[in-house]
Amino acid sequence: MAKILVTGGSGFIGRHLSHELVNHGYQVKIYDALIDQVHQGGSVTLDDATELVRADIRDRAALDQALEDVDGVIHLAAEVGVGQSMYEIARYVGANDLGTAVLLEAMIGRNINKLVVASSMSVYGEGRYEDREGRHVSSARRRPGDIAAGDWEVRAADGEALRPVATDETKPVDLASIYALTKYAQERQALIFGEAYGVETVALRLFNVFGMGQALSNPYTGVLANFASRLATGEAPLIFEDGEQRRDFVHVGDVATAFRLALETSGIGGEVINIGSGRAYRVADVATLLAEAMERSDIRPEILGKVRKGDIRNCFADISKAQSLLGFAPECFLEDGLDEFTAWVRSVAVVDNASQMRHELESRGLVS
Repeated sequence: MAKILVTGGSGFIGRHLSHELVNHGYQVKIYDALIDQVHQGGSVTLDDATELVRADIRDRAALDQALEDVDGVIHLAAEVGVGQSMYEIARYVGANDLGTAVLLEAMIGRNINKLVVASSMSVYGEGRYEDREGRHVSSARRRPGDIAAGDWEVRAADGEALRPVATDETKPVDLASIYALTKYAQERQALIFGEAYGVETVALRLFNVFGMGQALSNPYTGVLANFASRLATGEAPLIFEDGEQRRDFVHVGDVATAFRLALETSGIGGEVINIGSGRAYRVADVATLLAEAMERSDIRPEILGKVRKGDIRNCFADISKAQSLLGFAPECFLEDGLDEFTAWVRSVAVVDNASQMRHELESRGLVS
C-alpha cells in the first residue's frame, strides 16, 4: 500500500483529498501547521488510514521525519488569499516559497517517485481575451486610468472592449498579486526540482474551489464562502467592482479526484494543468444563486463599485488538457452543488469577518 504525504492536508482541499486517497487504498500522512486563521482551534478529524504531523512547512527536522517512509508527495501547504498577500508579504513569501524550498531540499536523495503541487489560476493574471476579429490577446491588462474612472473592462490599445474566453495553459503568466507570485514560485521550484532529481512532478493550476468544509470565518478564503458567511449572519454579500467579473468555480470533490489522477498518471512529468469546471460564472449571479439556495433572496448583494489591488477582471478555465492527460471530468457544477453546500453552512457556526477584511485593505490603500 503506497503512502502519500499531503502537506496542508488538514485544510479545505486537503481533507477531501485525504479522504479520496484513503478510499482508493492509500495510506496518508498529513503534514499541517493547523494555523488559527484556517482551523480556529486546531482540532482535526482523521480517516483510519491517516496520521498527522503537526509542524510548520519550514521545519526541516519535522519534514525529515515525515518523509522517511512515503512514496509520493502532494504539496498543498500555502497561505491563501490575494488581498491579504498584498500587505502580509513576508508571511506569504515565507510560507509559500521558503516553505516549498525547505520541503524540496528535504526530499533530495529519498525514494519518492511522484510530486504533485497545487498551483493557482492567479498566475495567469487576466485570462485570455479576443478582439473583434477573434484574435487572441494574451497579455491584456486593465489600464489604471480606466479603473480610476470606474471602467472595469479590459480594453485594447484603441479602447475596444475585449471579449473574455477560456484560458488554457499556453496563456503567458502575468502576476498581479503577491499571492500569484508565490504560487508561481512554488510551481516553478517544484518543476525544476523534479527535472533535476528525476522525480515525476506535475503542477495543477486550481481555479475557484468550493464545497463543504471551507473556512467560513476566514475572509480571505473563496468568494463563495465569503458570500455564505455574510448571508448566514443576515448581511449582504460584498462584491467589488460591478459584479460582472467572471470566474470558474470547481467542486472540491472534483479537485480531490484531479489530484489522485495526477498522482496515478505516468508520463506527465513537467506538465502544468488547469483544474476547473470549464464554465464561467458572473460573480453577481453567484451571489444571487447562493442567496436563493440559502432562502435569503431578500438580501441583495452590496455592489461596492471599488477595486481591490491585485484583483483581475475575468479568468475561467479551458480544461481540455486535464481531460486528455488525466481523464478528468467534473461531476459537480456550481448550480448542482449549492444545496449540499448550504445545508452544510446551516450546520456550522459562522463568524462573519468580511467587514474586518475590507477595513484591513482600505486602511492600507488597497481598495480604490
